[in-house]
Amino acid sequence: MPRVAFTTFAILKKPYGDPEVQEFDDLTPPTFEEAEGSPGFLARAKEDPGQSHITNFDRDWGEWGKFEVPRFYTGGRTDDTDSRASTLSLWADLESVFAFVYSGIHRSTLSRRHEWFLKPEWPSYAAWWVADDTIPTWEDACSRLEHLHDHGPTPTSFTLRKPFGPDGTPTKLRGPATRPGTDG
Repeated sequence: MPRVAFTTFAILKKPYGDPEVQEFDDLTPPTFEEAEGSPGFLARAKEDPGQSHITNFDRDWGEWGKFEVPRFYTGGRTDDTDSRASTLSLWADLESVFAFVYSGIHRSTLSRRHEWFLKPEWPSYAAWWVADDTIPTWEDACSRLEHLHDHGPTPTSFTLRKPFGPDGTPTKLRGPATRPGTDG
C-alpha cells in the first residue's frame, strides 16, 4: 500500500545557536517526539547516533541518503552558519500528516513561524506518494520541493491544500488545510 513522504524546508532568520531562533530549536525535540507518537506516523530521517559533533551536511543519514538541501538554500553549511530547518518523514496516509501538522506543538510552532523564519519564496513543504517498500531520500525531498516550486501541485509533488491520491487523481482533505492561508 502506498505511503506518504513528507518534507519540510525553511530558512531561519539567524543560524542555529543565535538567541533569536533558540526557542524554535528548543521546540524541535518535543515536536519530533509528538510526531513519532502520532497515528499514521511511520518513520523520519534521523542521523545515526553519536554525530552531534558534525554538521547535518556531514552526518550519516543511513537509508535516507546523503543530506541535501534544495536550490533555494544559499546559507552556510557549518555548525556556525547553518540556518536551514528541514525534515523528511513517512506517513500511512494524508489524513495522518494533516492531523499532525495542524494540531499540538507543531500547530503552535507553525503559527509562530514568522518570528524565526525568513518569508519563503519557495514551498515550505511537499508531499508525494511512495511505494510501501520505499524510503525517500534527502535528494528526493529536494527534487520534490523544487518540482512543486517550478510546476505547482501535481501528482509528483503536492500540498495538503491541493493533494493528489496515490493513483494521481486530485483529492480533498477536510479541515484547516482547505482554508486559504493555512498552507504552511
